[in-house]
Amino acid sequence: MADEDMADEDTVTDRPRSTAAAVLGDLRAIDGALYAAVAATPTPTLDRALRRLSHAADHSKISFAVAACLALVPGRPRRAALAGTGAVALASVAANLFGKRMVRRRRPDREQARVVVDRHVPMPRSASFPSGHTASAAAFATAVGVVLPAAAVPLGALAVAVGYSRVHTGVHYPGDVAAGAVLGLAAAAVSLAVVRVPPDRRGG
Repeated sequence: MADEDMADEDTVTDRPRSTAAAVLGDLRAIDGALYAAVAATPTPTLDRALRRLSHAADHSKISFAVAACLALVPGRPRRAALAGTGAVALASVAANLFGKRMVRRRRPDREQARVVVDRHVPMPRSASFPSGHTASAAAFATAVGVVLPAAAVPLGALAVAVGYSRVHTGVHYPGDVAAGAVLGLAAAAVSLAVVRVPPDRRGG
């Protein structure tokens, strides 16, 4: 009886694990299918533009350029630049020093997916999950958008475009980008908690 009870306990314990593994497998299949669908969709008008955007977002160059412009204006814009820069730093550290080292997901096979050459940017050597470009762009857009609401929509649209460009150029799966976006939101929340922003007062 004791052996049978132990066997039953093992079965109960194994069920959640097998279910989680099955769900994870399904999610990976969906992720791969979405990646393949993007790769197989002809978009000659967008290819070069998204390739250039993806390259321009390397090392958060776009975010830092915007932050530099905002920092020239005293008051709320300068605080937005500080919050955004802090969020980018946190997102970058979290994505590159922790996320990529913990998950170690391989980059997509761009050649097998037949991603057209006009989309190609250099394939990074780091792990694929999560997308550091997306994490940094989302972190900056969120932090700056909270401090400076007028910038929320354009910076949010830019962050979405940067995230998609990483899939379009073939260097990330959509799941990597989604995880990067979540990580960016978390980084922005931490940065905003550190940089205290007074209530918005018109004319003040």
